[in-house]
Amino acid sequence: MIHYFWNEFLDIIVEISGLVLIGAIGAWRWSMWLAKIIPALFYRPIENNFDCTATVVATVFDENPVLFRCALESWIANAPDRIIAVIDVTDNACLAVAREYPEVEVIVDHAPGKRPKLVAGVAAAETDIVVLVDSDVLWEFNVLRLLKMPFADSSIGGVSARAHMIPARAGRPTIWERLADIYLDLRYTAEVPATTQWGRAVSCLSGRTAAYRTSLLQDLHEPLLNETFNGQPCLSGDDKRYTTLILERGFKTWHQLNARVYSTFKTDYQGFINQRVRWQRNSFRSDLRALMSRWIWRHPYLAFLLVDKHLALFTQLNGPFFFLLVCLYASPTTAVALIGWWHVSRAIKLAPHLYRRPADVLLLPLFIGMTFWLSAVKFYALCTLNKQGWLTRPVTMVEGKAVRMPRAA
Repeated sequence: MIHYFWNEFLDIIVEISGLVLIGAIGAWRWSMWLAKIIPALFYRPIENNFDCTATVVATVFDENPVLFRCALESWIANAPDRIIAVIDVTDNACLAVAREYPEVEVIVDHAPGKRPKLVAGVAAAETDIVVLVDSDVLWEFNVLRLLKMPFADSSIGGVSARAHMIPARAGRPTIWERLADIYLDLRYTAEVPATTQWGRAVSCLSGRTAAYRTSLLQDLHEPLLNETFNGQPCLSGDDKRYTTLILERGFKTWHQLNARVYSTFKTDYQGFINQRVRWQRNSFRSDLRALMSRWIWRHPYLAFLLVDKHLALFTQLNGPFFFLLVCLYASPTTAVALIGWWHVSRAIKLAPHLYRRPADVLLLPLFIGMTFWLSAVKFYALCTLNKQGWLTRPVTMVEGKAVRMPRAA
């Protein structure tokens, strides 16, 4: 009898201890969410009548020509002073499309990789600002006008837009595209407006669409082309690199969230994961370098979030581990309650997205599972920082140089 009660007592202690631990971790995660969502509520886009000259620079490689045509026409509708399309010499289809439009200046580029193309396009610009845009990004009619407004403040060096997902194929988006849309909304309703509001220091001006002072960008050719990490030349992460270089030089960064652009995402699981591995590697390289630099501490709120981002990598992995312990040693009621809480808490954090896309409430179980799985993916990315490559495009690094690969590779 004593042995029975002792075992029951130990089970209760284990269960309570686990709940206290997971509760403490949860309290920390909720406090960090509040630390972002509260300043985000005070964010407002900059609105004025400021105007300046602008050049759109698009780098094009292995793009869907139909999508590229739609993107081109959306940029033309915004009436920039110039549009420069820097197109890879191998992309004959997009070269043919671009040459149909007299408004588009074409530069044929022979160098593999995106960074040389960016440098070529920026070097050719002569306007006040240059707007870098991905070749699959569609703009609303007023994007360029809205992107110009923050440049009335001479301390702002770069401005980015609000991105939305559009299906890569006609019809309903795949589950992986819908998940990408959820993660976009999470970023643009919390971290992005928060870091914009507090300190005007956004960690990454998304390469989908980002405007910069031309003279500033033209001084950054060398550090962009020659970025290395642990002695390895960097292939991707150009948007993160540009943002960091601007902040290093004392300029501020801004997100103009009323300027809306639309981009495609990978339609299958492997593409979804590969894209995130590449993004996480780029983020870790840039953020770790930043945390070891002096400039980041001029932006304490951004530095605080970067530190937490690395801590969250480990706290998020505790969730599935604790759930396993609950299943093995606690009551079934506790396990059911934990699953229920995960659904309620994620629904609260996803409220802005679910308001826009109510049907995505059905994806909550998958989203919860992917959140834990992506924590493991992030850990893998952290352990493989020296690996360079796009993963989603046939360009990779061989002996420190960008080279084209066969599509099958």
